[in-house]
Amino acid sequence: MASVICTLFEGDYHYGLAALANSLNCQGYKGPIYAGYRGALPPWANEAVENTKFKWKGSKTLLITKQLQLHFLPLETEYHLTNYKPNFLLNILEVSPETPQKLFYFDPDIVLVSHWSFFEEWLDSCDVGLFEDVNSPLSKYHPRRIAWRKYYGSFQIPLIFKDPTYANGGFVGVTSTKRDFLVTWQNLQELMAPAIGGLNRSSVSGDPIQKEANTPYAPFMKSDQDALNATVEAWDGVVSFIGKEGMALGPGEAIIPHALGKRKPWHINPVFHALAGYPPTIAHKAYWEYSKGFISAHSRSTIAYYIFNQRLASFIGRFYCRN
Repeated sequence: MASVICTLFEGDYHYGLAALANSLNCQGYKGPIYAGYRGALPPWANEAVENTKFKWKGSKTLLITKQLQLHFLPLETEYHLTNYKPNFLLNILEVSPETPQKLFYFDPDIVLVSHWSFFEEWLDSCDVGLFEDVNSPLSKYHPRRIAWRKYYGSFQIPLIFKDPTYANGGFVGVTSTKRDFLVTWQNLQELMAPAIGGLNRSSVSGDPIQKEANTPYAPFMKSDQDALNATVEAWDGVVSFIGKEGMALGPGEAIIPHALGKRKPWHINPVFHALAGYPPTIAHKAYWEYSKGFISAHSRSTIAYYIFNQRLASFIGRFYCRN
């Protein structure tokens, strides 16, 4: 098996999962998508059937096309799902019927707008692939990098500065031969847990990280994302970064637009948002474009309504936009 896709979701993030799966299909990906989840499956997954061949209790499979399968894997963890990424990827390596050559993790608020072949070729040339975050760069002696070194140094884990680029935690591509990258990431997150009050906490949603850890220069205000960037320094291997343009966080050609923030495309009325000074982003436009596909998480009328309103909102944004 050449490659597998992994993601994690709960609650209304199933809308994002549907768009992600549609975009993968549209961009030529063929293979399994492993979706770890908590709670109930969404209505659009009603045709998923129990998969007795898969070594995961309660797993169900939805056949999107003959060459694209969506496997729903129920999770039993108290971790916030953003802190469960390396654990999930390592679990997939263990239970996958065939050992994949490459693993790709995507957050369920991302869609692909570039052909899948790019990702395959990218990981042919490096061990790990990451995308730059909007808050990048962090220089060698940035207070947070210094804090990482001090914190992990107390556990005899040296961090060696490699690059000022600060990666976004919404995407990780790794070859299966570099399983040790995931093991290191998992270990650093477990060591991080006391500093944020436990891995059930996150700055993204749910239980917030403890107050003293949620300051601009605290080492783990972004929990898993900070641990991921510390892993880049703790691990001995080749990491390739794509700039902010890759996630549509800066000028240039987008590859995987990422809808950052707590308000997701399926939460927002585009016109009201534009009147408040926030026209539609590339990521929000891409979400509604890829809501059309084999998986229908929204009705046709809802999709048409939002696409029309986004066009109107974009027109408003030509004349009124907050700096």
